[in-house]
Amino acid sequence: MAINASDVAALRAKTGAGMMDCKKALTEANGNMDEAVDILRKKGLSAAAKKSGRVAAEGIVLTREKDGRTVLVEVNSETDFVAKTDNFLNFCEGVAAAALAAAPADLEGLKQASFPGGKSVAEETTNAVAKIGENIQVRRFALLENKAGFIASYIHGGGKIGVLLDITTGAADNAKVQELGHQIAMHVAAANPQYLCREEVPEAVIAKEKEIMMEKAKASGKPENILAKIVDGQIGKFFGEVCLLEQAYVIDPDKKVKDVVAQLAKELGTEIKLSRFLRFQLGEGIEKKADDFAKEVAAMAK
Repeated sequence: MAINASDVAALRAKTGAGMMDCKKALTEANGNMDEAVDILRKKGLSAAAKKSGRVAAEGIVLTREKDGRTVLVEVNSETDFVAKTDNFLNFCEGVAAAALAAAPADLEGLKQASFPGGKSVAEETTNAVAKIGENIQVRRFALLENKAGFIASYIHGGGKIGVLLDITTGAADNAKVQELGHQIAMHVAAANPQYLCREEVPEAVIAKEKEIMMEKAKASGKPENILAKIVDGQIGKFFGEVCLLEQAYVIDPDKKVKDVVAQLAKELGTEIKLSRFLRFQLGEGIEKKADDFAKEVAAMAK
């Protein structure tokens, strides 16, 4: 029988499931609304859709490597408890495997990629929500390939922070180079640089910082003729805070990261170049709901 748009919209409003899923359910139920609701509930689509609106800021950041590709993935759950369960961790492994196999261009491409077993990542996400009972979101990923060196990786805190570091070198298999790559990836996790080098810092950002520094210098009562020199010195410190190569190396703070790299390159007589880095911190930028459990209990008691 023909299914009209108003019935599909009504079922969607009632269950929160997707338009196409609602249409399929109504078709299967021969237009019977209650039957269609039951069909969606049995498939887990109704519950999954309702859960999809809840805040998911916990989860895990993981990295996996295969055939020259390295992927960094963040998958979110609502609670840290679920993030440690086998069902959730197995789902995350499947997402990483799908990313490595398909090498999608963006997040939407990853969601449409084949999850191990045949279904898409998007379909398996819906299934995971229904099975686990929490909102699960594949939030972001990054995929790097390096044919002129290697990708160093580091996961901190059991999946709270993940780092990939792209290194160009002719000594990719050298143990000292590998160790340095791992240590600098750890440095990135700890120091949280915003840029690789000062050349990558946007001019607008530099101009804004100089403007703020100049106002502070004027307010301090410093002589007008030395204000420019003061700002120049402070902008150098700013680069040392936000640029990886300019930062003090966490393992040896007396040296900058770029100096440590140059020192090993000279020692081995080969090129070692940090080309780029990626850093994911679990839940960064997600606004978490602050629950007041005392108020909730008080409200329930009324």
